[in-house]
Amino acid sequence: MAAIDIPIPGAHSADAHGDPDANYLKASRGMGSWLTTLDHKRIGLMYLINVTLAFFAGGIFALLIRLELFSRGRTIMDAETYNRFFTLHGAIMVFLFIIPSVPAALGNFFLPIMIGAKDVAFPKLNLFSYYIYLLGAAVALTSIIMGSVDTGWTFYTPYSVQTQNSVISMTLGAFILGFSSILTGLNFLVTVHTMRAPGCTWSRMPLFVWGMYATALIQVLATPVLAITLLLLCAERFFGIGIFDPKLGGDPVLFQHFFWFYSHPAVYIMIVPGMAITSELIATFSRRAIFGQFAIAMSSISLAVLGFLVWGHHLFAAGMSEYATMAFSALTFLVAIPSGVKVFNWTATMYKGSIVWASPMLYAMAFIFLFTIGGLTGLFLGTLNVDIHLTDTYFVVAHFHYVMMGGTVIAFVGGLLYWWPKMTGKMHDEVKAKIGFVFVFIGFNTVFIPQFIMGSRGMPRRYYDYLPQFEIFHRISTVGSWILGAGLLLTGYTLLEALWRGKRAPRNPWGSAGYEWMTDSPPSLANFHETPVFTRGPYDYHLATPEELATGWDEVEQDGKKG
Repeated sequence: MAAIDIPIPGAHSADAHGDPDANYLKASRGMGSWLTTLDHKRIGLMYLINVTLAFFAGGIFALLIRLELFSRGRTIMDAETYNRFFTLHGAIMVFLFIIPSVPAALGNFFLPIMIGAKDVAFPKLNLFSYYIYLLGAAVALTSIIMGSVDTGWTFYTPYSVQTQNSVISMTLGAFILGFSSILTGLNFLVTVHTMRAPGCTWSRMPLFVWGMYATALIQVLATPVLAITLLLLCAERFFGIGIFDPKLGGDPVLFQHFFWFYSHPAVYIMIVPGMAITSELIATFSRRAIFGQFAIAMSSISLAVLGFLVWGHHLFAAGMSEYATMAFSALTFLVAIPSGVKVFNWTATMYKGSIVWASPMLYAMAFIFLFTIGGLTGLFLGTLNVDIHLTDTYFVVAHFHYVMMGGTVIAFVGGLLYWWPKMTGKMHDEVKAKIGFVFVFIGFNTVFIPQFIMGSRGMPRRYYDYLPQFEIFHRISTVGSWILGAGLLLTGYTLLEALWRGKRAPRNPWGSAGYEWMTDSPPSLANFHETPVFTRGPYDYHLATPEELATGWDEVEQDGKKG
């Protein structure tokens, strides 16, 4: 069995936060109970609401950018407004959505359940990190009121030091958001080390937990570098101390080194959680043990380590020594190995598996396809002589989005569809979810494939206007953004519709052997009614009992008839 319930008298006594055996959504009522909750599941849901709002705002800016680029010259905005919009799109998507999306929302909700814990190690710190996130978002978004920042989301010097717009509020917002990321990562590390249930050994830990663990390592070790860098930027603007200003003996390229020393590991803060979700989806919908489970787990740790060694490939055109560029180029190719291990093992898992083409599995397949394109095009950018021609073109834009959106966002949506029944106790409409997937997949590729072509032909990124030969590609890309937006809106509506029209979800609707599916749907406040003991791995379908793998639809239908 996955979990044997061992009664422990008084283990789950009632506390100020409600009956521990009650549905976590109903254990206590009122807005105050949510704003002061220490339950990791409720905090995860609140994060989910906020990152979804951030994604919606960032998506609106993206659609406006693409609409402006539909034709040459001015379409709906001037050049200054365009610069502000693409900066806000990047900053909101990176700092308010992609970095916290999977760890803070889905990680907060499921990591403790997957290791048999009642909560995270520091529940009050968990709630504090959520309020830090809200504060950071509020400070960052005040830049819109104060005139908005137009530096791009990377805040490159010397322009960010010299410009008169609201760089300070945006950078301070990112600085504050970093503390939320650090505290979340610290909480996950301590939780995994100290709160695993009996029998939940390191080798039996789900790959989603391994992914969160590797992500937490990067959050704790890399984010302070960003914080220091942004503080130095503020000090440069206020006091002119000459760190980045060449007129005062500083070096603007030093800012790029500092920024990318954090931001390239941050790429893995974004993508490793997406890989972790995909591992869960592949195993569940292939109905077999994950191939090379230990290799996938170690590849997540490898990505966390190697992510700190490759920041220099962002500076190939910035004037580094040729020996440094050669070293960074070689290290960049090295990063492909752990990513390749994952793709190979996912493919081997599906080989001869009993694949179920549910909507989450479609997103898992899309992740493999799109992330592979993103990874392969990264090899071009890691090659010195090719990167000199492709850097700062639309080729980089397309590559980045195939990794970030084709990877993280696609996996995030797939994870939502997969775990929505467990989180809410309601089933979504699979037909609508699959239609939404078709729109998302077609729309995404329609947006970014033309950008690869434009970039290879020399179209610079971030430009407000362009030459006539690029107009057809921009128009196709803009039409694709409308298709993609329609697919995401339909998917969002499908999830919300399930809340009031969806069927009641059984305990294990997908027939998974994962630990989280051994709890109620939705889980109780204490996650498990008794202290669990794990006696097999989360992918050991051959050891799971028929009761554990039962989807439970018969019981739900019978209860419905009785009712």
